[in-house]
Amino acid sequence: MRLSGSITALATPFTAAGDIDFPAWERLLRAQLEAGTQAVVVAGSTGEAAALFDDEYDRLLAAAVEFAAGRMPVLAGTGQSNTAKTVRFNRRVAALGADAALVVTPPYVRPTQAGLLAHFRAVADDGGLPVVLYNVPGRTGCDMVPETVGELSVHANIVGIKEARAEEDRMAALLPLRREDFAVLSGDDPTAVRAMLAGADGVVSVASNVVPATFRRLCDLARGGDAAGAEALDEALAGLYHFLGVEPNPIPVKALLALDGIGHGLRLPLQPLSSAHAGQAARLHAAIRQLEQRSRADAA
Repeated sequence: MRLSGSITALATPFTAAGDIDFPAWERLLRAQLEAGTQAVVVAGSTGEAAALFDDEYDRLLAAAVEFAAGRMPVLAGTGQSNTAKTVRFNRRVAALGADAALVVTPPYVRPTQAGLLAHFRAVADDGGLPVVLYNVPGRTGCDMVPETVGELSVHANIVGIKEARAEEDRMAALLPLRREDFAVLSGDDPTAVRAMLAGADGVVSVASNVVPATFRRLCDLARGGDAAGAEALDEALAGLYHFLGVEPNPIPVKALLALDGIGHGLRLPLQPLSSAHAGQAARLHAAIRQLEQRSRADAA
């Protein structure tokens, strides 16, 4: 598997009663496919994986796999705080048809680098799926350093890393690890263009939930070496990047999706966007609709 370009970490839409809204889920998937999104992640942190029951997770993933039907890869978020549970989880999503597993460093338990090596090797050996490493220390309390990634990158079943740290030196340390069989992906929307212009393969994005065609265009420009074009489009997205950080992810992006009629809220302990940001959401929504329409017209 070779992952590249615009990859969307999908939000999970709920009905007003709090159940998964499967018609809205299909609309979200269709919008991604039609916009040229190059892969999707189901039930990552943006998808509120921690709030899903096992049967909901399975139905959500199965519906995505059925809809995608091989037209775009479907990655499943599977990282757990225990290695054996992660292996079992990977086998489960493999049986449901996922193309790869996005496996976050074990949350909360704060393993050593040696523990991370042993963990990811076990998951890659026994989980039954290609593994994309995921480093997001702000959520997990654990930072997987580039030296550890380098050791893991040579494993035949580890196919890439999503790096969510935004520092330029972190991405610079990872980029030499890129090979045909190991992708380096940004996990930070505001610095993704910088990373791709430096050589990163793509981005696993939150923003592309609401502007998928624009993000496909952004990735094409940056990966094609058009710095001026990519940076200009990136600047047009600066307001969106800022808004997506005003409250914890996925609160802001789900507020924007709700304005598109996709979903009706979140599950506790997350709460809907506070009223202080409602006006900003409405103004931004109008602006990004125009930007998305231009991007779709340019791609036509």
